[in-house]
Amino acid sequence: MATTKKTATKSKQVDDSKIIELYMNSVLTENASPKNAYLFCKENAIEESDFYSFFGSIDNVKQVIWVKFFENAITAINNEEGYATYTDKNKLLTLFYTLFEILTLNRSYVLFSLEENKNNFKNLKDLVLFRKEFKAFVSTIIDEKEIPSITKLDKITKPLFSEGAWVQFLLILKFWMDDSSKGFEKTDILIEKSVNTAVDIFNTKPLESLIDLGKFLWKENKMS
Repeated sequence: MATTKKTATKSKQVDDSKIIELYMNSVLTENASPKNAYLFCKENAIEESDFYSFFGSIDNVKQVIWVKFFENAITAINNEEGYATYTDKNKLLTLFYTLFEILTLNRSYVLFSLEENKNNFKNLKDLVLFRKEFKAFVSTIIDEKEIPSITKLDKITKPLFSEGAWVQFLLILKFWMDDSSKGFEKTDILIEKSVNTAVDIFNTKPLESLIDLGKFLWKENKMS
């Protein structure tokens, strides 16, 4: 009976959210990721069986943390009044602004997660599941398309647009990591300019947006 009671109590205390909380606290306190699940569980008084009932490895925890960031952003978006009536451009802007609000709230962890791979974002293992969620959501925005060229070239532009939005996110993410402006206002400017460019590529005036984006990036690179 004692064993059963202990197990029931522990199962209530330890779930995926608790494990994530403990992992993030451990990383930020030690400035290093636990080398394996055994050490992590030992340091946090967690049964390995409890850990493995939610995660297959420490690497899996790292990936799910990013998925949680995305899920929190989508929850906030869906609770935003009038979101369903937004244009494609404003939906994309809302996605980026909300995502970076979530990342800013967790900036210390995000910087730790990304710092070692700062110059090679395309191979970031931590963002594998996040990337799938991100591209799938962007595709739902295009499903409710209003841009004529996307209607005509749906099979080509949907994957192209979602992949382009992903590359765009990585570009903004690298900028945000180095942004020291008050309230990360320069990142907000970059989001607006880059989203305008991305959507206008499928519209009638891409050159003007590209030039505007280029001027902004050139100015920031000269100042850094």
